Amino acid sequence: MSPQTNKLRAEPMPKYYEDLEVGDKFITPRRTITEADIVAFSGISGDYNALHTDEVFALETEFGGRIAHGPLGLVIATGLSNRTGLFDGSTIAFLEMQWKFTAPIYPGDTVHLEMTVAEMRPTSKVGRGILVRQMNLINQKGHLVQTGRFITLIRMRDVGAG
Repeated sequence: MSPQTNKLRAEPMPKYYEDLEVGDKFITPRRTITEADIVAFSGISGDYNALHTDEVFALETEFGGRIAHGPLGLVIATGLSNRTGLFDGSTIAFLEMQWKFTAPIYPGDTVHLEMTVAEMRPTSKVGRGILVRQMNLINQKGHLVQTGRFITLIRMRDVGAG
């Protein structure tokens, strides 16, 4: 079966290990990064760096204005992934991530997430598999702003498999 791009809710949910193949691609809805997001993240994280909170300061930087916190983009990526509902009820645990910040996210940017199944392998424990997804956070201009891999433990539909 060749790689495919699935639209949200195009197929029954959730996806189990057997429902996936390396190369399967899923695209999330979009989300605009707001001033409120940046202010709330500053408060929650305690990161009040002037690059995120002081427009006058930030205008003098190479970014030409305030930017969102890097981890805010990561958190939004996890939320966008969750909005798909693809793994509601089939995910056992979030095991690991690898993440890179490739370009700034500005207030007012609109992002979406492109998720591609990169690797799959059964575990030694029956009924479970490892799912590695390549995650690309892309802005409204089509620029990659953050990228990485999410590694999760996922249920198998056929508990005798593995």
